[in-house]
Order: sequence, then C-alpha cells, then structure tokens
Amino acid sequence: MTASQETLDEIALSRAEYEAIVDRLGREPGPLELGLFGALWSEHCGYKHTKALLRTLPSSSERMLVAPGAENAGVIDLGDGLAIAMKIESHNHPSAVEPFEGAATGVGGIIRDIFAMGARPIALLNSLRFGQPTDARTRYLLNGVIGGISSYGNCIGIPDVGGEIFFSDTYKGNPLVNAMCVGLIENGKMASASAKEPGDLLLLVGADTGRDGIHGASGLASRTFEEHAELRSAVQVGNPFLEKVLIEACLEALDLPGVVGLQDCGAAGITSAAIEMAERSGMGLQLHVDRVPRREEGMTPYEVMLSESQERMLLAVTHGKEGPVFALFEKWDLDATVIGEFENGRDVRIFDNGSAVSSTPIVTLTDAPEYRFTATKPDWLKTLQNADMTATPMPEATPEDVLLKMLAAPNIASKFPVYRQYDYHVQTNTVIEPGGDAAVLRLKGTKRGIALSTDCNGRICYLDPNVGTAIAVAEACRNLSVTGAEPIALTDGLNFGNPETPDVQFQLTEVIAGMTRAANAFGIPIVSGNASLYNETAGTSIYPTPIIGALGVLDDVEKHSTIGFKSEGDVIVLLGSDSAWDTIDGLAGSEYLELVHGRVEGQPVLDLDLEVRVQAVCRDAVRAGLVASAHDLSEGGMAVAIAESAITGGIGASISESPGDGNRWDAAMFGESQSRILLSVSSENLVEIETLAAAQDVPTAVIGAVGGDSLSFGDSISVPLNDASDAWKNGFSAATSDQPQK
Repeated sequence: MTASQETLDEIALSRAEYEAIVDRLGREPGPLELGLFGALWSEHCGYKHTKALLRTLPSSSERMLVAPGAENAGVIDLGDGLAIAMKIESHNHPSAVEPFEGAATGVGGIIRDIFAMGARPIALLNSLRFGQPTDARTRYLLNGVIGGISSYGNCIGIPDVGGEIFFSDTYKGNPLVNAMCVGLIENGKMASASAKEPGDLLLLVGADTGRDGIHGASGLASRTFEEHAELRSAVQVGNPFLEKVLIEACLEALDLPGVVGLQDCGAAGITSAAIEMAERSGMGLQLHVDRVPRREEGMTPYEVMLSESQERMLLAVTHGKEGPVFALFEKWDLDATVIGEFENGRDVRIFDNGSAVSSTPIVTLTDAPEYRFTATKPDWLKTLQNADMTATPMPEATPEDVLLKMLAAPNIASKFPVYRQYDYHVQTNTVIEPGGDAAVLRLKGTKRGIALSTDCNGRICYLDPNVGTAIAVAEACRNLSVTGAEPIALTDGLNFGNPETPDVQFQLTEVIAGMTRAANAFGIPIVSGNASLYNETAGTSIYPTPIIGALGVLDDVEKHSTIGFKSEGDVIVLLGSDSAWDTIDGLAGSEYLELVHGRVEGQPVLDLDLEVRVQAVCRDAVRAGLVASAHDLSEGGMAVAIAESAITGGIGASISESPGDGNRWDAAMFGESQSRILLSVSSENLVEIETLAAAQDVPTAVIGAVGGDSLSFGDSISVPLNDASDAWKNGFSAATSDQPQK
C-alpha cells in the first residue's frame, strides 16, 4: 500500500524519496521499514543535504587516529600513549520544546558518543543561541536550558569548562543548543562501534525502552519547527545518575576479552545504532525486538526500534564469552540483554516473538540520497555587504556611556551568572576556569595540558558565510593561542535553516568553503561534527551558525596565559596592527553597530595569513614566559578587550593615543577587525616580544600601560574601573532578569 502524505510528513520523507525507496526495494516498504528509512534517511542520521559538502573538509593529519564519520567521534593523537576523542552535537528542536530535558539529554548524548570510543569524558562545553532576553519566552528557554545542562553535567561528574551564549532576534523561535564533549584515551585503549565476526552477539545495556523520543531524528531534526506543533512526545528524558554508572561499567567492560564493539543508542535509537554497527562490520544482523526490556506496556516493534530512550548502549560480544560481561553489568546493577546476533549476509532481519516483521538490505537503509546545490549569492546579501559604513551616524551618547552600555550588553557582559551553576572543578583538572578566552585542563601524570574553546559569530556569518566561517575558525584557534596552546583539531556544529531554499543552500556551500580555507591555513583537521538543519520558524531562518569547537595542546601546562592584567607598570602591546585603533571598516557586523544603531550590515574581512602569524607569535611569547596576560580582540573591539583585561585583573589601564585622532571614536573603540591580540608584558620583555613579531613579519604597537583605577583612552575619555566592572559583572543578570528594569 502506498504511504499517505500524512505518514511521509510524520517521518520527514518526501514523495520523491519514498518513490526511490520503492525503486530500490522493488516493492512497497512495510510500516516498520518505512520508519527505519525515515530515521536513517533523516538529516540527523543520513546527512542528505550536507554529506557531499562535508567530504570536502580537510580531515588529514599526522595526529588523526579516527577520521570524521568513521566512528561515534573523531580521535586525535597527543603522543605518549594519550589521545583525545572530541565531538560537538546539537539538540536544538528538543530544547525549544522542552528546554530542560532537551538540553540535558543533549549533554547525555554527546557524552555517550565519547565514551563509546573508549574515552573517559573529561570536559563539556556548550554553545547557546537565544532570542533577545527582553522576551519572556526567551528567558524561560534560557533558564530551562542552563538548568538542564548544569543538572546533567553536575550529577554525572564531568566539568563544564567553557562555551558561549549569543542573543539575537533571529534565534527567538528556534534557539540553538550545541554540546561539546572531550574524552581522554589512555594506552591506546580505543573502542570501535563494530562486531568482528558472524555469531557475535548484540547486547543492549542500560535503561529500559519507552515511547519517549520516537521520531526525534526524523521529526524534530528533519523539519521546520513551528510553535504550534505538539512535539513533546519526541523529546527524551534523561537520567544522569544512570549514565554515570553506564560510563564506568562500559569502560570496564572494554577490558574484557569478549567485548569487541561499543555503540551509543542516540538519534533513532536501536535502529541507527544496530544497523550502523552491522554496516561498519560488513555483516548482516538478526534482531529480536521482543527481547528489548521495556518500561511501557503494548509497545509495537515500530516503537521499540525508533524509541530514543536515553542511557542505552549496544555492545558486540563474542559468542561464548558473554558470561563475564553479564556478571560485570550485574555488579554495576545494570540490565544487559542479548537482543540480536551478527550474521553472514547484508540484510537486517527483525523478529518479534519469532515472527519476521522486516527484512531489508542494510545498504539500502544507510545509503541516503545526496543533494547538491547550485545556488548563487542573493541580491539582498549584496546590498548588505555594500552598505556604506561611513554613513553610520555618530552616537549622541558620550564615549564613556557607550562603553558602559557595551560592557553591560548580554552578548558581552560576564556570563558568570551562568557558569557559576556548573561544577567546573570536578575531576580537579581545570587550570583556566570558564570566563577566559579558552579553558585549560591538565593531563594528570604528565606536564601537559589541553585548551578548549567554542566560537561562532552568526551575525558575521550572515553577512558573509565564507568569511564569517573562516573568522569563526580563526577566533576559536585564537582563543587557544592566547593561552599558549597550539591548535591541533576542530569539530563543527552546523546550524542552518531550511536546506531546500536557495538562500540556505548558498550559505551551506559558502560555510564549508570558508571552513576548509581556514582549517587548511592553520594546517589542522576537522575531526568530527554534526549538521542541524531546518532551524526556522514561520518561514524565518536563523543566521547560518557554524559553531567551531577547537582543541589545543600545551607541552607544559604551567606555561599558560590568562586575560587579566597583572602588574602596575606593565606595557600593553597590540599584536597584528601598528595602531591601537580600528578603522571604519571594523564596524561591519559589529556588536556596536547592532546594539547602538540597530543595523546588521557591512563586509567582514579576514587576512588568514596574518592571522596564522599573529597567533604563532603569541604562542611563542607565552611559552617563553614573556607574557603577563593575553586576550583575543573580538566582540566589542579594542575598548571592550581593554576593559575585560582590566576588570578581570582588578587593575586599570591607560591608552596613550586618543581614539579620535584621525578616526571616528566609535569605530576606533568598538570596531571588530580581526587578527589582533592584546598583550601585557613587563618593560624588560618588550624587546623580545618585538623581535619575535618582527621575525614573523607581524606588526605591533605599544599602546599604553597597566595601572590606576580607571580606563583612560587618550586625554579626554576616562571611565572609573568600578563603573566598568559593575556594568560588565551585572549586565547579564540585569538583561535576563524577569524583574522590571529601572
């Protein structure tokens, strides 16, 4: 019987895709098979609108141990028997429907991807996007998401060490919740999500299966989100205490000789996990749904196969060696059940109480269609890029008032009210806490450390997806470099609107091109990632938001730098420019331009060659012990960076040159030109800094000195440090409070 349009809409398959399924099978699919196809051909599992583009990303490196897409997460070699597994994933639509559980289970899912690699999870980061906090629903979503992230991470005992939050009207109907996890693999004990030979058993361990999360991958993640849609049944419910036990039990199980494979039950549940394991193994699979432990009565095979109940893992175990595996999980008070067996052939055969309910070629299920794009730059974007920045009116407010307004803006103000809810010292590895440019963690038993960062300015990617994405890569790496860490790997979370529209197709194509260009410039690979499409409401798309997660390594974790000024009399040095102040071009896509003038326009610019050289100089200077502080210049420009370093260090600063000398003071103070790093150094180290910079042909400028109790810019602009500190430290709480503002 031909599937109805209502059925196809429910599982997010087009009529053309359904006809392709019929053609491949040579028959009409049954109801269960149609559900399998809906899940495995979804955007979340099949990447049908992005996989052709993703193949063009750079993924080669001498350090690469597991390439993108080969397993649950990418793995990068640190040497000395250590490796890092890392990945970022989205849980956008579930978080829009049920913010607490949506965010919490997003964290739980990315953790399972990491320990499925045999890695012990050691750090979490999150990259969040919301509408403006003046909106009551936005505040509800923000509080729910933060609550879900903190609850899951704190309960499971993994530190949440970094991330970012950005507010814009574009995300009002469709918030973004991207979770990143990093895990440590020791002594080469890396796991694979595959069986080894026919006869290997398929074990399900962890939580019982319920009806939560059905159509999570095919429904929530593969169609546009509308506010009126009743989608709560597609949102999973998490149990971090169970997952903590599951981590310990699974990592211990990997030491047993019978355990040959480990796989997370994530999007599409048993369907995706089991069938992809069989595909990786080059074998067929018989699966018995009646053996799956359930917490609800009357569940159909369709519901069992497509449930996304949380805290479940699949193991491939050698037949005859399952006894110790069962004993181990019983010790941890976990249920483990044999639900299938790998076999010769290439089909997945599903049984219910001995009766066959489906038999389908695995390659047909996993080989989702690919779509290729030919869209060109839209005229509306050309208009925005060609906007005349010199026509921007000067603000009526004074420079001092504008600076305080900028520091209090929710996109710039301290996010301490958020990360204070996270336990970022659990596991006792955290060296640089949240609030800096990047987090730094020690690797116990060694002198070494790692640095972690996430970054993306969707506003700049909207104005130029190619350049904006290159800037996201550059800034994520810059955040690492200012700590002294060398960037070695990237992961990406691609968040876009409807890929069936020309505008989004253009954005996707250009974003991948910009990411490729920037990663190649830094010589580092993309090791993993995730694509989340159809992020729009009522036909209005979000900004293209390619979140970049970055990993860096420090050979000596004690030789790192932080953003705060340290000592009276230190010299303030700017790397990347021979002038303290920005030009009018730096206003393009800036926080100042939108906050003060309500405009998002201009042409962002990035000199990648200069960027790479500036970061190299900074790293060399930090490693040589020449730097007292180092801070990335990004949102808010020079004046905000100076203020942040001063507030964090508890000491003022004086900039010698007035921002009005030959420049508009607003563009000079708040322009966001790239490839600039702010250093404070002792006067004794200044010559060595300048020598390092000259060797790399990096321009520098001595722009002022640390000291005093105010922020002074030339002779005429001065803000008391206490006032700046109050604005920056209290701005976020004031902006996101449900209480009326005075």
